[in-house]
Amino acid sequence: MSDTAETPEVHSALDRAVEGQVADAVKGNWVDRLAPVWTRPYLRLSRADRPVGTWLLYLPCLWGVTLAAASTGFRWIDLWIVLGCGIGAFLMRGAGCTWNDITDRNIDGEVARTRSRPIPSGQVTVAQAVFWMVIQSLAAFCILITFNAAAIAMGVASLALVAIYPFAKRFTWWPQVFLGLAFNWGAMLAWVAHTGSLSLAPVLLYLAGIAWTIFYDTIYAHQDKEDDALIGVKSTARLFAENTPVRLQQFLIAATGLMVLGVLLALLRPAGGTAAFMGLIGTAGFALHMSWQLRRLDTENTDRCLSLFRSNRDAGLIPVLCFGLAILA
Repeated sequence: MSDTAETPEVHSALDRAVEGQVADAVKGNWVDRLAPVWTRPYLRLSRADRPVGTWLLYLPCLWGVTLAAASTGFRWIDLWIVLGCGIGAFLMRGAGCTWNDITDRNIDGEVARTRSRPIPSGQVTVAQAVFWMVIQSLAAFCILITFNAAAIAMGVASLALVAIYPFAKRFTWWPQVFLGLAFNWGAMLAWVAHTGSLSLAPVLLYLAGIAWTIFYDTIYAHQDKEDDALIGVKSTARLFAENTPVRLQQFLIAATGLMVLGVLLALLRPAGGTAAFMGLIGTAGFALHMSWQLRRLDTENTDRCLSLFRSNRDAGLIPVLCFGLAILA
């Protein structure tokens, strides 16, 4: 056989590269199948072919608005908050990922899982990526200004966290904390959009979300730990190493405990025992799902890590469902 002969696996990899598909995208996703060809590099920049990140940004918003509605009563504006936060999560996750790819373009080219992304693979220039980021940000701002003044101020304030996050892995072993600070801001913003003011309950929900983010993003980061070590990128996956299951259990407990406190504070007195019970059921389901993930975790199995990471959409939906039922209690 010639030295240049290609195995089926190599041929498949080359086909994917020619088509511009990203290595860790969901197979058969709508971007690769249905989107006009000229839009695909931009949608891949926004991670539209990997929708779980949008869910993980959106779910804390749903926690905030449903818990607020269960606490103080449903309002028709809540339907717009749910829809507006969904659109905003898609847009701001896209803008944030574009910013992340701009800042990480040299690092991504050195990591097997990320070198197929649009900028390191040459599908999009940096200037084009900056333009796309601005477009998405402006569209998200148009959604934000339909909320009350306090929520608008909170939304603008979150931009500092979004800007800092891509650099965190260069100076701290805890970049997942910075991701959590940015990704769970919506829990407070959606609460404020409903109530007009901030209180302790949504802050506790926010802190629970940060602990949850450290949990799921540490699992995600185990996919890249070998490449990260070679290029000097820090992460909790590298920091925790073989102690990852024990450390993740600690963050599971923290996330659960903080959510329990937030639910009790929001629901026990103003809404009553039935509503609080439903909220606690949601928290228990959330904790059980994370416990299931821990039982299945194999940090040396990258496919398993990616699958467990993606399953956190379902984990985060459990509180949403129960908080929603608490509104009816």
